[in-house]
Amino acid sequence: MKKFALLALLITLTAVMSVPAFAWDQAKQKALGQDKNKMTWYILDYGKDANGVPFAVSRKYYTNTTIKNETIELLMSKFALSPEKAGSLYFTEYGYEFTPDGKEFAVTYQRHFDMLGNEIHGTVFDDSSEATKKNFIALSAVAGSTPAKAANYALGRSTQSSGSKAPAKKASSTVPAKRVVRAKKSK
Repeated sequence: MKKFALLALLITLTAVMSVPAFAWDQAKQKALGQDKNKMTWYILDYGKDANGVPFAVSRKYYTNTTIKNETIELLMSKFALSPEKAGSLYFTEYGYEFTPDGKEFAVTYQRHFDMLGNEIHGTVFDDSSEATKKNFIALSAVAGSTPAKAANYALGRSTQSSGSKAPAKKASSTVPAKRVVRAKKSK
């Protein structure tokens, strides 16, 4: 058990130290927690680009092995990646572009990375062909999703409107805490 815990700690430290997450502005990074599929999400960057277009970048870590395996299968079948290359999948990054009124968004890129931050496959949506055309979708259709939460940051809105939970109520101070006394083990 100790070997497993040590191995898990070592893998986690290696991932944290090697993933290029540190290239992003730490002040803008927002942990979004897990979605309904138990995938862990972060917003890495947001704001307006040089042309004034609102944007955001999010990252999804594959903490659900079933979905990770489905994505690996998709990478192998659709993009002819080898099992070794596709199997190194660790996280996926998404670029979002928002309309100035904040009612619609489009994915501008989707890139898959291994644990070391090496891109294993990516697609850029830039309207250069029908296959890579940006498709704008109403944010109201994906309320509570990562793009909707990212839009709130990119457009400078309050994140409370994106489905965040209200702060937990404090416990009443009039009820005394129950004291737990543990019995000493006899030798």
